[in-house]
Amino acid sequence: MKTIKRILAMALCLVLAITSLTACGKTNYSANNTEYVIGVSGPLTGAAAVYGVAVKNSAQIAIDEINAAGGLDGVKFKFVALDDTHDATKVAANYASLLEQGMQVSLGTVTTGPGLEFTNLSVEDNVFFLTPSASGDDIPVNPNGFQMCFADGNQGKVAAEYVNSLGLDKIGVFYKSDDAYSNGIYTQFKDALDSKINVVETVFTGEPSDFSTQINTLKECKFVFMPIYYQPASVFMTQAKDIIAKDAIYYGCDGFDGLAGQFEDFSVIPQEVSMLSHFDSNATSGAAADFIKKYTEKFGKDTLNQFGASAYDCVYAIFNAMKAAKDAGKDVNVTMSASDLCEILKEQFTGDFKYSGNTGTDITWEDNGYVSKGAVKYVLKEANK
Repeated sequence: MKTIKRILAMALCLVLAITSLTACGKTNYSANNTEYVIGVSGPLTGAAAVYGVAVKNSAQIAIDEINAAGGLDGVKFKFVALDDTHDATKVAANYASLLEQGMQVSLGTVTTGPGLEFTNLSVEDNVFFLTPSASGDDIPVNPNGFQMCFADGNQGKVAAEYVNSLGLDKIGVFYKSDDAYSNGIYTQFKDALDSKINVVETVFTGEPSDFSTQINTLKECKFVFMPIYYQPASVFMTQAKDIIAKDAIYYGCDGFDGLAGQFEDFSVIPQEVSMLSHFDSNATSGAAADFIKKYTEKFGKDTLNQFGASAYDCVYAIFNAMKAAKDAGKDVNVTMSASDLCEILKEQFTGDFKYSGNTGTDITWEDNGYVSKGAVKYVLKEANK
């Protein structure tokens, strides 16, 4: 009888131990954490690696600074970045691995396609994420998701407002019809564009190396809106340099970030190249200039872009929100589950919490997870004289 009681007692202890690590059927992988763990999935290799590497480097700079200053009441932070090569099919495995490594809060993903998959996965576990650069309108569709970057719809709207102010009769548009990022921006752009402006539209799909047809379509346009990433944009502009008018303007959104660093000889493009941005990579004063100095001293200029600047701000915004919650008496602790921390951070980010950094001052968030901050036209390259 004593043996049976002993076995039952041991079984009960095992059940209680498992229960202590589990909430609503989800394992609390962070129960044994000694550091707060922030995770991200992004392209660290492949064509979009300039974005993912910038995010990884910049977030780590912020983590190192926070830890050097004592962390959160003496508890340090750990940053884990996994490679998804801008491939949504790799996100599930990365997400599972990040949870197993104790992730309590996340920067989500770097790009939009993988971000949509991360959104669907993270809501099931109620993991809070603040993405620096996954700009799809549906990225923060669930209450646990927030953006530091402008949503595509906001980018499209603001870009249209800028174009409307130019007094143009005609513009060209070059976009990628099979890409959620490009489509999302252009859809909102069209809705907000003055109906009096004639739009010459041309598209591409996949990863083509020849844009002669599209260039011929747009050759009479003096203003070309390109809501695409910098890789196809650089190919288009190089092939069009002697066909598109030299006084034309190429205008993009945050996908253009990386052009200046990745073009071996940007000067071969005679036209002006500009973009909608929340970060000036040529800043000489203020928070942006401080970040640029830190980044370039450690990693050089090749991967300096607003994706990284935004990731740096994401880490500090999360840290500041956690500190504010803890100072207000909330139970923020290193072994808490991702879900428990998510509830605290959601309350902060949808409340009166504000953050100022290198991508904006007095940054706030709407209840739908969209960021609220200023944007400006940033000239990557002036037109050749």
